[in-house]
Amino acid sequence: MDNNNYNNNGGGYNNNGYNNRGNDGYNNRGNNNGNNNNKRGLRPGHIIIGLIIAIVITYLGVTFFRSIFNKYTSTEISYSAFLDMIDKDEISAVEYSSSKIVITPKKQPVSGIKMTYYTGYIYDEDTFNKLKTLDGVEVSAVIEDTGSSIFDFILVYVLPFLLIYLVMGFIFRKMSGGGGMLGVGKSNAKVYMEQKTGVTFRDVAGQDEAKESVREIVDFLHNPEKYREIGAKMPKGALLVGPPGTGKTLLAKAVAGEAKVPFFSLSGSAFVEMYVGVGASRVRDLFKQAQQMAPCIIFIDEIDAIGKSRDNGMHGGGNDEREQTLNALLAEMDGFDTSKGIIILAATNRPEVLDKALLRPGRFDRRVIVERPDLKGRIETLKVHAKDVKMDETVDFEEIALATSGAVGSDLANMINEAALGAVKAGRKAVSQKDLFEAVEVVIAGKEKKDRILGDEEKHIVAYHEVGHALVMALQKESEPVQKITIVPRTMGALGYTMQRPEEEKYLNKKDEMLADLVSFFGGRAAEEVKFNSVTTGASNDIERATAIARAMVTQYGMSDEFGLIGLESITNRYLDGRAVMNCAETTAAKVDEVVMKMLKEAYAKAVTYIRENMDILDEAAEFLIQRETITGKEFMEIFNKYKNPVEESDKNVSETAENDAEISEAEVKTDSEIKTEEENTSTYNTGYAQWVEDDDDEE
Repeated sequence: MDNNNYNNNGGGYNNNGYNNRGNDGYNNRGNNNGNNNNKRGLRPGHIIIGLIIAIVITYLGVTFFRSIFNKYTSTEISYSAFLDMIDKDEISAVEYSSSKIVITPKKQPVSGIKMTYYTGYIYDEDTFNKLKTLDGVEVSAVIEDTGSSIFDFILVYVLPFLLIYLVMGFIFRKMSGGGGMLGVGKSNAKVYMEQKTGVTFRDVAGQDEAKESVREIVDFLHNPEKYREIGAKMPKGALLVGPPGTGKTLLAKAVAGEAKVPFFSLSGSAFVEMYVGVGASRVRDLFKQAQQMAPCIIFIDEIDAIGKSRDNGMHGGGNDEREQTLNALLAEMDGFDTSKGIIILAATNRPEVLDKALLRPGRFDRRVIVERPDLKGRIETLKVHAKDVKMDETVDFEEIALATSGAVGSDLANMINEAALGAVKAGRKAVSQKDLFEAVEVVIAGKEKKDRILGDEEKHIVAYHEVGHALVMALQKESEPVQKITIVPRTMGALGYTMQRPEEEKYLNKKDEMLADLVSFFGGRAAEEVKFNSVTTGASNDIERATAIARAMVTQYGMSDEFGLIGLESITNRYLDGRAVMNCAETTAAKVDEVVMKMLKEAYAKAVTYIRENMDILDEAAEFLIQRETITGKEFMEIFNKYKNPVEESDKNVSETAENDAEISEAEVKTDSEIKTEEENTSTYNTGYAQWVEDDDDEE
């Protein structure tokens, strides 16, 4: 049985809480500033076109500003006004042309700027003779330039057509070169040369099996002769599969960094365009570049964008562009020789939607699972992300790793960063264990909501609700020990929560443990009903998660007497939301609901019984929590043991043991090692995922 199946359906803040977070925040932080060595230099035609455009723009600009200047320095007047200026002797110069007369006055209205007047040309011999008799008046005539008309003709009629011809020629040359219109068919892959990815296998922690699988690729690129000698062929492609944030992209970059070969990196969505055929053109261009730079690695992230199955049941009604792109990819993968050292890596978190032709041997014939790290992997991942962060002597990564079961690499990286930010905010020079635990809570439940102050009644209800969870957990030996109880509201909607911490990693869940979890989920609602004789909306998340677990027990794990060993649900998108789909008739589904309701009713009844029998512990622990707002699991267990394991009884047992020591034979005395072994065997605490039991997020 796969433990993740249970965790994914358990809801809340177990492993599913990590599943539903954003995708691959850390993995995508690699160096994306590689040099693109595929850029072509400027051609002579490009330079000529650029010069022509610059000349035209310059001419038009000069002409425009000249017209603006002339508009404000030359004013049109009537011919009679011109005659008045002659009579008043206000003219210093007159210039005749075939169409107008330009007059320069003696007195300029603005100092430093030559203002002129002009009027239409009228043949008047008397006026001309009168001008000649005036002292200081310069009379001249302008010879018309016939070449200007030719220039205007060229500018208006010839130059636009010439520009159109040159631009269209440039476009057609680009299209004939295989790049498509304006180069939209060119591959836009980022090329990382040798170690410029900035990532090696040392930067990838918690994925030992995945690293071992891809080390062969690196070794083949370094030493291809030893594989050729024995007749071995390297797989053409390796598909990296796993949940978001586990390090698929990071692992691919590490392969390139270790192999020291060119690394082509692009996303599957980069092939998809609105123009049909562009994606296929980009695929062909990508492989053409790769063959020129072999040996090399091609990495396609989120390949499900172009690799979805073509069997859509609509008889040709699919996406033609995407299918053409996929067909081109399949053809190119069949067309190159692995002996040249071209390796294809791809990453996806939806392998179930990929086309079968893409996954067959000879294409992506190796599947590398990049799973959620286990306890050891989380410890190593925390150390990798904390190598550049100052830590004090209180930091214990193993304890943090136990509390974050189900977290992926990006989650752990975020927790380390949040802890560092919290330490700086608190004025400390190094990160402490307290900062790390607070960061875990910030990432999972959000920050403390200081502006939300609960009333006395609500505070009492939330306190009894949370202590109810903790009390039921403590009374069941199958439950994990309580680590923390708080009634401080969080930004993600929780009014309070109870945190459990496993004692060790586990990979299977027993039926008894799952039933105990159901009872623990209802501990809060049971405490509300018993104490206040009423219920609130605070248990909505508890009910949702308990229902998911009970349904999974019935439909997936065969843990019900009514249905036995039959799979009634199947999981889709295992690496994303883990959504379950019913595979049975409606009548069977109705019966499933009845069985699930029966299980939940029995669990709730058991929780109510636990609460009624231990009201003294509930009252004292709740009042203590109201005063402190946050208490540790140790403080709660001290109150619990005061009633369940009183000190007086322990002292009595000690004295009775001392009186009977003389009567015990030597053969009956147990050694220290035997006692230790017995204690380990009787420790029946759950050892699985970090469970955040309460999330009072319904505030209706």
